[in-house]
Amino acid sequence: MRSARADRSEGREVKLAGKTALVSGGTSGIGLAAARLFLQEGASVAITGRYKSRGRRALARLKQSGHSVIFIQGDVASAVDARRIVREVLRAFGHLDILVNNAGVYRERSADKTSEHEWDLVLGTNLKGTFLLSKEAIPHMKRRKRGCIVNLSSVAALVGVERSAAYCASKGGVELLTKAMALDCAPYSIRVNSLCPGIIDTPMFTREIRLAAHPRKYRWDTLRFYPLGREGQPDEVARAILFLASDASSYLTGASLVIDGGMTIA
Repeated sequence: MRSARADRSEGREVKLAGKTALVSGGTSGIGLAAARLFLQEGASVAITGRYKSRGRRALARLKQSGHSVIFIQGDVASAVDARRIVREVLRAFGHLDILVNNAGVYRERSADKTSEHEWDLVLGTNLKGTFLLSKEAIPHMKRRKRGCIVNLSSVAALVGVERSAAYCASKGGVELLTKAMALDCAPYSIRVNSLCPGIIDTPMFTREIRLAAHPRKYRWDTLRFYPLGREGQPDEVARAILFLASDASSYLTGASLVIDGGMTIA
């Protein structure tokens, strides 16, 4: 059954008309780009983030693309916050069709240099946060016998990355969590897929460059492994998220879509 309708104002088909989406980590980078695209495609959107000031700025930008958008402050690594976030989405929009687990943090450390606090921060946000929001969203989707979850993984889940022990562990966990949830949710017509980006031009990558001893060399050394010769853009990843969230991928579940400029084939 098609969920899209014709957008008479633009003379084109809108892919997410009538849908409601929750995007974690939606105040910047990939999450913000996905939220903007979802609004343009007819969805009502809730974004989450830990910082109220960033949320307000993101909300102001998103309202240029559509007014059916809200910001909910919270930490996805907190079970209490995850429960409240989903409840606030349901209170605001009545239902939840799409969950994008995008919130993530990165620390550049080898295993022997990673502190317990850094390990808990990275695994807590990237893996536990994905689990907690999904745990709260899935029962609602099961009752409606439909839904879609897109988990932001990484090429770091597929190949080893130097000085990224906690990050690789967290994203590897996201990959198999995705497949396990896809099996559990399939009888309820809920699809669960993951997206594995390479280096994307986001605040996270900008921070890595800024903290490097030799920023220009760091960027060059990173991107030389990418056959396309550049970092990806948030809008490019957002279009892949839209594909996984829309009826265009209606027979796809438990899959990992790689969007990495060819890095993992080089």
